[in-house]
Formats: sequence, C-alpha cells, structure tokens
Amino acid sequence: MKDMLEIRWHGRGGQGAKTASQFLAEAALELGKHIQAFPEYGPERAGAPIRTFTRISDHKINVHSPITNPDIVVVIDPTLLVSVDAAEGLGDNGILVVNTPEGPEAIREKAGYKKGKVVTCDGTKISLDTLGISMPNTPMLGALLKANPVVPIETLENKVRNKFLKKLGPEKTEANIKAIRRAFEEAKIG
Repeated sequence: MKDMLEIRWHGRGGQGAKTASQFLAEAALELGKHIQAFPEYGPERAGAPIRTFTRISDHKINVHSPITNPDIVVVIDPTLLVSVDAAEGLGDNGILVVNTPEGPEAIREKAGYKKGKVVTCDGTKISLDTLGISMPNTPMLGALLKANPVVPIETLENKVRNKFLKKLGPEKTEANIKAIRRAFEEAKIG
C-alpha cells in the first residue's frame, strides 16, 4: 500500500507550475503532512517545457528524485501533449488533469491514456476571465482538487491568500481564489 501521493506537473517556464506545486505542498504542510515540492529544469528561458514535482505523505519522505510513476499528472500547457508523454508512468488508478477546453474523452485519446481518470478544465479561459491574464496555474489547482481532494479547498485558498496578499494585493489575491473555486466547479471528469 502506497502511503505517499506523488504529483508530476508539466508546463512551460513562466506559467506558474512551480508555484502551483509549492502552494499544494504548503497547504498539505498546514495539515501536518510531510512534503516535497521541487522543479526540474535547466537554464531554459520562459516558455521552455519544465516539470515540477509534489510529494505528500503522512510519514517522512526519504526519496529525493524526480517522480517517474505519479499518482496524478497535471498538464498546465496542453500543447505539451503532442511533444511530451505526459501520461508516462501514470498507473491504472492515475489521474490526468489537463488545462484545455476539450472534454476528457478527447484528451484521453490525444494523450493515449486509457486507464484511470481524465480531468479537463479550461484554466486559461478562467484565468483570463478572473485575472485578466493567461496564468492557468491557480485554476488548475482547483481542477486537481475536484479530481482528488488532496487538501481541503479552504486550506489551499488560505495558503494562496497568505502568500499573495502582500505580493499582489487584495484584488488580485481574491481573483486567484475565485479562479481556483471556478475551476473546481467547472472541471469535467471522465
């Protein structure tokens, strides 16, 4: 029985994959969990494909390597589905969460993932509507929590609020929280 949840994030530099991974891990830390959140990238510039990783456990985490057999994969940039095998290593009970206006069945076909759950959410549209910019990382956190309530949504919202309030101010902070809630409500599971 696996006692650790492993999440791999695929995005492009500047889309907030690293920040989303960190927010989720820190929200789990608030609940007394052991966590890891770290990126894997080199000297690439904004727009280059990156991966980030989140581990959450009730016990001390002794592994310090990239995640090769994730329980959940979150794809922040759907264009990566044609250049990266995002579902690689995702098991029979895995969850593939993709930022896209397409439905779960279309993404299941595109990603070649025939098992587990596929969750889709148009995080880009939600971020444009709520934040006024294309920054789909916080909406994808909401979609992830709909697929698997890793942490209570209120705990995540409080973490985002505490981190962003000083940096972005109350208006943009609350817009990010609205984006998380909206994605949670709009995500489609198939």
